[in-house]
Amino acid sequence: MDEDTRYEAVRSRDARFDGAFFFAVETTGIYCRPSCPAVTPKRHNVRFFATAAAAQGSGFRACRRCRPDAVPGSAEWNARADVVGRAMRLIGDGVVDREGVAGLAARLGYSARQVQRQLTAELGAGPVALARAQRAHTARVLLQTTGLPVTEIAFAAGFASVRQFNDTVRAVYAATPSELRAAAPGNGRAARRTPAPAVGIPLRLAHRGPYQAGPVFDLLQREAVAGIEEVTGTPGRRVYRRTLRLPHGTAIATVHERPGAARTAPRGAHPGGWLDARLHLTDHRDLTTAVQRLRRLFDLDSDPYAVDERLGADPRLAPLVAARPGLRSPGAVDPEELAVRALVGSAEAARLVQRYGKRLDAPCGSLTHVFPEPATLAAAEPDGPLGALTAALADGTVRLDPGADRDDAHRALLALPGLDTRTAAVIRVRALGDPDVAPPGADVPDTWRPWRSYALRHLCVAGEWEFP
Repeated sequence: MDEDTRYEAVRSRDARFDGAFFFAVETTGIYCRPSCPAVTPKRHNVRFFATAAAAQGSGFRACRRCRPDAVPGSAEWNARADVVGRAMRLIGDGVVDREGVAGLAARLGYSARQVQRQLTAELGAGPVALARAQRAHTARVLLQTTGLPVTEIAFAAGFASVRQFNDTVRAVYAATPSELRAAAPGNGRAARRTPAPAVGIPLRLAHRGPYQAGPVFDLLQREAVAGIEEVTGTPGRRVYRRTLRLPHGTAIATVHERPGAARTAPRGAHPGGWLDARLHLTDHRDLTTAVQRLRRLFDLDSDPYAVDERLGADPRLAPLVAARPGLRSPGAVDPEELAVRALVGSAEAARLVQRYGKRLDAPCGSLTHVFPEPATLAAAEPDGPLGALTAALADGTVRLDPGADRDDAHRALLALPGLDTRTAAVIRVRALGDPDVAPPGADVPDTWRPWRSYALRHLCVAGEWEFP
């Protein structure tokens, strides 16, 4: 998009572009999402940025009215397979906070200087600034939804010191942490009256455009593995709960199937909606990582407008797209777990959980374990395809993390004994989040590119194809 097209999107308050870019107003020092309901600024006062971090780095603060830091992430970062897309997925997973820029660069196979240069050239911000913007958003969520002391929030959000935390919050939000907490919506104040460990952290997982929650929950219910997952309730009001293994501890996540989430938002309206969620974390430093993994599972950063426009032009898919606008291609909260489950199936996965999974310190109903790590499975059951896969995952021969090269991972999977093309395709779609995987053995038209994974979901939901 050129700048004139972007300004037209701002002038029409087009929510389709929320998260795709940000605009800032030089006369006010504020940056916003394109759908901000405030009076449209004059064109010569507007600057455009690819990321919130770039706007913050140029001295602009977040709008208090449209909260641009809370928009769904750009669909571009999940779709792209180049180094910038891979870097953005790793930063979203918290790698910079845990391993620094050097760790990010090592995972990408580049030098730290090359990563810095590429991100700054394309996004206007380097990895440190991008991680800083993410920490600021995490801090705001914790301030406004929990009763945690400010000092605990500073370190839970990933800041190295309370002073750094205070300075960043003031720079990004033009308010002190205390003022930001006081400005929380009514439901945030209600949540703070109850100790955070008892109620967890309430979240709204935003998505753009229409969202077909039903087929996603159908898939999760069909695949649920006893001990680590459960789906309860009736269609339209189901609740999905599962355990998570995270860098600093474990968690239990709850996500609700929100009635009406499939409705299409009018052009120019606020983004499509959200899924209500709640996280119970043993270590609050894992909040950002846990949220990003849930977003990947539910495919919340997808761009349904782009997908539906392309697939809806195909005669075979047009009626399916019209029937289910905003259909998503679910991912995974743990790519390595997904790979094992794709290979062995749900029943065998449940056996592995009960026999080798780590038991929760505080089981919650039917949720008793976290899925066993690949190294544990490789040592316990080294033979056959399962042993080959888990050993390759454990020693890094196969990498499925958010920064993995999808083509390299696919080739490494196919080189393993007992792993066929269908299983590799499932792993590529779900664990690696590739939006453009064709059904194995099927001759599909190039006009479905770059959204063949979504075309596959439409065919599966309609009963015309059988694929997880």
